[in-house]
Amino acid sequence: MANRLKSLLLLIFFSLSATGTGFAADKYGAIAYSPSSGAWGYWYDANSQGAANSNAMAACRKHGRGCKVVTHFHNACGAVYAGSNGWGADWGNSRNQAERKAARRCSQYTSGCRLVAWSCTSR
Repeated sequence: MANRLKSLLLLIFFSLSATGTGFAADKYGAIAYSPSSGAWGYWYDANSQGAANSNAMAACRKHGRGCKVVTHFHNACGAVYAGSNGWGADWGNSRNQAERKAARRCSQYTSGCRLVAWSCTSR
């Protein structure tokens, strides 16, 4: 009986390992923004922060110059707000939290802040 239980537990363990459903991988995201041109780009569900940053920059550069990564996140969300004379970016555990934090940062520097971009990882 004990050997049968051991065999069953090993079978379950290796089945989960082989299918990849045993443990979810960490996911990374980033938002790039250009205050001078208003261009933006984002990337989510990358396997590393470096990949998320590079892809967000590439997406932003398709629309304008002066792009820089303004927020990055790990198993979370990010948002960027811009106003008449400034911008703010931040991350949070939910889209709502990221947007609230980014809006608050933006309003510290300027008025008329509006959502520019947001993104969340799937995890």
